Amino acid sequence: MTSAPIIILVRPQLGENIGKAARAMLNFGLTEMRIVNPRDGWPNPSAGPAASGADIVLERAEVFDTLAEATADISHIYATTVRKRGVTKPVLTPEEAANGMLSAQGRSAILFGAERSGLETDEVAVARTIITVPINPEFGSLNLAQAVILCAYEWSKHQSLESPPKVELDPPAPQEELDGMIGQLFGLLEERDYFFPPERTGATKLTLRNLLTKPGWNSLEIRTLRGVLSAFKERKR
Repeated sequence: MTSAPIIILVRPQLGENIGKAARAMLNFGLTEMRIVNPRDGWPNPSAGPAASGADIVLERAEVFDTLAEATADISHIYATTVRKRGVTKPVLTPEEAANGMLSAQGRSAILFGAERSGLETDEVAVARTIITVPINPEFGSLNLAQAVILCAYEWSKHQSLESPPKVELDPPAPQEELDGMIGQLFGLLEERDYFFPPERTGATKLTLRNLLTKPGWNSLEIRTLRGVLSAFKERKR
């Protein structure tokens, strides 16, 4: 079985961002994080609350002084960057990179740079491949967790993660129930002389019927609406 990629954060600045990156990882089944030269040291008290329960990622996180040490046992290194920074390397989308990791022999890792500047040119040079995404040229700014989640999600698509359970919706109510509610509404409106002028009554009722038919109310919803209509009628009395 192909090992999941390791997420390597290079020179991360804020503990909150490390925690959010851990949360993004665990959402999509990634648990191995390596941290290179964190600005505020490690462990960082701000990381835990931001991780929102992804403690296993933070507890297992390994810290390295240099990128060379963090990648020493990695066979396939991918660098995330919006632009190639003058380095000529293959450029893949997160989806293409995930496909490549699946068939690769040896461990894979994805590098993410510091929040303000991203990866430096010499850090990108360590990688064999660059990962980037099409992005708004007027605003090419992803935060650390967003960048991590883009790559983690594409990897997760090849894993057997469970999707959120589907919610079974009640079927639309029988036409008889819908007609009963519409008739009740029409009667209430007629009592209040809503249909005016008289020659427009047919067209107005047709518009209302079309409007009320669109949602596909279920039986509970129709009973609720009829209760509301009854409350208006009782109040008038």
